[in-house]
Formats: sequence, C-alpha cells, structure tokens
Amino acid sequence: MYIEKINSPADLKHLSLEQLTTLSSEIRQILLNELSVNGGHVGPNLGMVEATIALHYVFNSPVDKLIFDVSHQTYTHKLLTGRRDAFIEHKVTGFSNPNESEHDFFTLGHTSTSISLSCGLVKARDLKQEKFNIVTLIGDGALSGGEAYEGLDNAATFKSNMIIIVNDNQMSIAENHGGLYQNLTALRESKGAEPCNIFKALGFDYQYLDQGNDLASLIKAFKAVKDIDHPIILHINTEKGKGYEPAITNKEHFHYSMPFDLKTGAPKIDLTKIENYNNLTGQLMIEKMKENPCLIGITSGTPMVFGFTAAEREKLGKQFVDVGIAEEHAVAFASGMAKGGGRPVYGVYGTFLQRTYDQLSQDLCINDNPAVLVVYACGVHGIPDVTHLGFFDIPFLSNIPNLVYLAPVYKEEYLAMLEWAIQQTTYPVAIRVPTNGVIPAPKAVDTDYGTLNKFQVNQTGSNVAIIAVGSFYTLGESIVKLYKEKSGIDATLINPRYLTGLDTALLDQLKEKHELIITLEDGVLDGGFGEKVARYYGTSEVKVMNYGIKKEFVDRYDVNELLAANRLTDKQVVEDILSFYY
Repeated sequence: MYIEKINSPADLKHLSLEQLTTLSSEIRQILLNELSVNGGHVGPNLGMVEATIALHYVFNSPVDKLIFDVSHQTYTHKLLTGRRDAFIEHKVTGFSNPNESEHDFFTLGHTSTSISLSCGLVKARDLKQEKFNIVTLIGDGALSGGEAYEGLDNAATFKSNMIIIVNDNQMSIAENHGGLYQNLTALRESKGAEPCNIFKALGFDYQYLDQGNDLASLIKAFKAVKDIDHPIILHINTEKGKGYEPAITNKEHFHYSMPFDLKTGAPKIDLTKIENYNNLTGQLMIEKMKENPCLIGITSGTPMVFGFTAAEREKLGKQFVDVGIAEEHAVAFASGMAKGGGRPVYGVYGTFLQRTYDQLSQDLCINDNPAVLVVYACGVHGIPDVTHLGFFDIPFLSNIPNLVYLAPVYKEEYLAMLEWAIQQTTYPVAIRVPTNGVIPAPKAVDTDYGTLNKFQVNQTGSNVAIIAVGSFYTLGESIVKLYKEKSGIDATLINPRYLTGLDTALLDQLKEKHELIITLEDGVLDGGFGEKVARYYGTSEVKVMNYGIKKEFVDRYDVNELLAANRLTDKQVVEDILSFYY
C-alpha cells in the first residue's frame, strides 16, 4: 500500500498520477474503516481526499501554509503529515491542532474563521518580507458566517499572494441556505462564467474547477495559482461523501455520523429510537406551531437540534428558518421577529452561541424582546473537544441583564419551561437543555415561571444545604444520600431552576438552620452561579463551598476523570463536608 510509505508530504512528490489515484482509494478506505467504528465527520472528509492529496503534492507544507476552515475536513491531511498511525489508533483530534504537527497552524473547530486568520498570516509574512504561499480552504457551508464575509472584504485588498480555495460541495451540515449559495449554484451551472460573481465583485481574481475530485485537474489548477502575486479565489466543485454511496445519498446524516455499519451505512445505535431532547423539542414545537402560525423555529445550520427530519422541515414551510451558519444573524433575526410580534425559538449549540455575544447583549437583551433560545450540549457531558467545549455558558449568559436563563432537571420540567417561554411575551428566555439523559420528574412540576428566581426546595434538612444546578441535580441527590449514610443528618436539597438571579428570600431562610451551603454547577466556577450565592452570603456566618469546573481549556477529556479532578464526585464532596464539621 502506498499510504504505508507516506510519512510526510515530501513522500507524495515522487508518485505518479496513477499511484496518487491508488493512494486516494487507500485513504478513502482507511477513513471509512475508522469512521464506521469511531464516528466522525464522514462526508466532508470523503469529499476532500483528492483535493488534499493535490495540495500536498503541489505546495510545500509547512513552508507553504495550509489553513483549513473549521478543520473538520483535515483527516486526509493528518494521514499525509506523519499522523497516519495516530489517526488509525484514534490518538489525534478530529480538528487542526499545532500541538500535533508543524503542518497545522491553528487550533480550529468553529466555522468561517480561516480567511481572517490567513489575512493575519499574509500581513505578517509581507511585513517580514518573506516568500511562501498561504492557501486557505473554506466551504461546507462556512461562507455564510459573518467572519467569512469580513475576511473576504479585507483579503480582496491585499496586493500579494493569498490563495482561497472555496470547496463547494453544495451542502452545509444540511442543505445550504442564502443568496450567496444561489450565486455559487449559478457559477457551478455556468462553469464559472456567470457574469454575476460575488467574488469578482469584491475584487478577487477568480478561477473555477468543475472536476474538484479529479486529481489531474486539481494538480493543474493548484500549479496555476502557486506563487501567485495577488489574492485569488479558486472555486472547486466537489462531491460530499465521495466514494461511499450511503454518504452521497444521505449527505446530512453523514456530515457527522456516530459509528455505522460499513456495508449498509445504518447506524449501530439508532438514536431516533432513543428519547432525547432534540426530538422532544421538535414534537412540542410542531404541536405549538399548529396552534400558532407565528411560532417559528430558527436554526443556524444545525437543524438536527429540533429533531426535525427533512420532510418535517419542508412541511413546516415558513415556520422553519435555517439562516445558514450565521449565529450572529440568527439572534438579531429572532430579536427582530419577537419585536414584530412573532414567536421565535432559536435552537443552538452552546459552543456556537459564544460567537454571538454582542447580538445577545445589544440586539436582544437591551431591547428586551421575548425571543426564546434553546441551548444544547452545555456542561461536561457536551462535546469534549477543546474547540467545542460547552461549560462556559453559565458565566457567559447568566450575566447579561434582562435575560432569563433556566436550567431544568427533568423532562417534564424542560417541556414546561419551553412552553412557558413560548407563551410569555415579557422576557428574552434561554433554556439550558440537560445533557445527562432524559429523566422523568418524580412529581408534578411548575408550569409558570413568571415569578423569577424562585428556587424549588425538594428536600428539607438542616446544617447543610445543597443547591444543585440542572444536569448536576442528580449529583446533588447522590451527595444527600451519602451524607445521610455517613452522618445520619438530612441535608436540604434545592433545584434553583434560574441561573440569572437568586432567591434571596430562600437564602435568608436557610441561615436559620444551615451552617454550610454547597453549590454544584455543570460549568466553570469563575463568574458562575455558585459565586453569586457565595457573594450574597459574604458578610454572614454561613459558609459556602462552590463546586464546578476549573477555568481551563481541556481536550478530549474523559468525563469521569474531569469530574474527579474537580472534586465533583459524591464521595469527594461528602468528604469535604465532613471535614468542615470534624
């Protein structure tokens, strides 16, 4: 096998076109073998095999810089840059990472950043009067992000080498949306001859390659732009899922797939048959949309957050809007819709919501418009990659004035919160979707959350009170049980429900029979919920212990190891409580 002889990009340069073609087949098989077992970004990487081989064949990495947008299309790049065995053994990340290789220049995982980053590299190179190529890859829906537009606007003014490859596979995570992609369609259909060309309008030189999965054509195109002395867009037409029929037929599902049967493409675990909050959200939304034609579901390129199938999205028509990968626009769009009398519900992953702080603060909350945000994958049980961490949301969201941030524990509580948020017209509301499974409520839950910051006491005790937020409430239950076994004392257990304020009346009441307050939050401690409680008790005799996650970037962590490292096991917390008393 040729792949076994490739330890760096230099090894490619001695191969013939026929040998490179064989290599592409070998790589595609390695990808399928590994992804079917471990899961990952299937379609994007299958579509980029030939282009990545051609890039490394023509350019001289790491002298020439290859910058991958999102970097979820770097699997072939990793196989060619000395990480073949590490990739096969699942010892490298799924994204670009300079700690792994000199061929990676940034740790990347969010979309639409590559052009701006490359603009900085170009400026630094030119100031230092150095000579090398800077090749930027963007596509797979990333062009709809606002940062990509800003980067393009700046890049077009440079008067030196900058090569931007637009990988046009006609898809985002799901189907593309927006006027930009209409223009890309026109350019594809005209083989690049369409006179209305957004890239030329910005001032770029432009070339089009229709055969974006053909090695000979790619090599010729890359050689033509190598060492160019001005910014150019090379628009290549590729096939997402290339070489694997299930991924071609079902592009949305195979954008990122859990482990699957290689022969059939069927998932090894059918998540559609497992109750989850995506499907629960979608079911409630469809029910409420029938009652209210002004209720709208909004997504920014991740329609799976609502659990809607493609058929359901089509049936919903105007009541479902995918703005593309454009979170900033989505928040402002939702705010404007709420102001106009619509009832917008924006479903988004917490890690991506970080991209839109200004819109949350300025466009939404200063205006106090009653849009609803459903925030997924927050906390330690979210996405464990360093580029997608979900435990910074509590400090991030809970400190924006006017916003009501809710943290349900149970299935029924979540649904009641969502229904209340949709019906009320007073506040912008965000709901932190639980990540520790769908847990049924042991008793009836409140259905009106209009009395803000009213905590719920679920067990009354003395000496110790445990305030356990959202997904960590079950940890609180375990601590109460273990503490009872060790001390014979019943602790008080509280579900705060609200992250954006305190139940000061309850906190004052706790002073009467409690010496120690424990806060548990599934997020970073700095600026979080627990610190609000500690600050409130600051001048009193009540002591407070805050438990949460240390403020740091962690990568591909094991959940149990992370919890233990932060003393977030029931045994560790009870040890600390007992040490306080004895």
